[in-house]
Amino acid sequence: MNLDESHGKLSASRGIAGMGRVKNIMLDTSDKKRLIRSKGIYLLPNLMTTAALFAGFYAIVASIDGNFDKAAIAIFVAQIFDGLDGKIARLTRTESDFGKEYDSLSDMIAFGLAPAIVVYQWGIERLVETGPVWGKLGWLAAFTYTVSAALRLARFNVISATTSKQFFEGLPSPPAASLVASFVWLAADLGWSGTGSLLLAFLVTAAAGTLMVSRFNYYSFKEIGTRKQVSFTYIIIVPMVFVLIALNPPLVLFCLAASFAISGPFYWLWRKVRPAKVVEVGPEADDNNYRDQV
Repeated sequence: MNLDESHGKLSASRGIAGMGRVKNIMLDTSDKKRLIRSKGIYLLPNLMTTAALFAGFYAIVASIDGNFDKAAIAIFVAQIFDGLDGKIARLTRTESDFGKEYDSLSDMIAFGLAPAIVVYQWGIERLVETGPVWGKLGWLAAFTYTVSAALRLARFNVISATTSKQFFEGLPSPPAASLVASFVWLAADLGWSGTGSLLLAFLVTAAAGTLMVSRFNYYSFKEIGTRKQVSFTYIIIVPMVFVLIALNPPLVLFCLAASFAISGPFYWLWRKVRPAKVVEVGPEADDNNYRDQV
């Protein structure tokens, strides 16, 4: 090997080593950029979550001022934004752990704390007029609803990754908030103020809180997605539902929320009373079972 060949190989090796260092520098730079990017948050889905949080806060303020119809409407507006943030995050691929935690905290305010304060301000606090015991049971029902919503959200965050996407375990907090808010809206619209309506508000609030921490299964409607084809019937049903809501919003929304709330216990009861399927086992299946046991 002559001097020129050895010098050429040495230069080539140096060049390869130099390219490796440049590549490592580029990788380090990309890692730093990725680290910097991970410290930020995605604006659009978290903006929807913030709007839901604001609607829940407005519902609390409106109920304190005595505007119970506006408070109930604000809770329904919060549900719209709560549904949009997850959809936008999945469609734009901007899901993050920060968004999930922020969404849970927003749900706690909008669907856990706000409905309890709204129904308490509307009439549960006046249960004290019927006796001191009923007064204590009134605020206890409101607190039970709030703590049930917190437990429901915490349980969902823990088991959501390992459970079926088709059903929810326990009544979700947005439908529970719909049940309470629509009742208050309906009662305010009809001018209910008697003892019977106050006791009914107590029962609705306590029932909503109990169903949230129950083990009943509720259909999640997640199979009806934006990218999945559905039957043409849905195009007819959805406008009909909107028309019914427009005719009498508080009454129709309360009926829808109550129907969904009782669907869990009815589904559980239907599974208990329906006849079990009888599977006939032939001789070949018995032989296979015997081989498996041996």
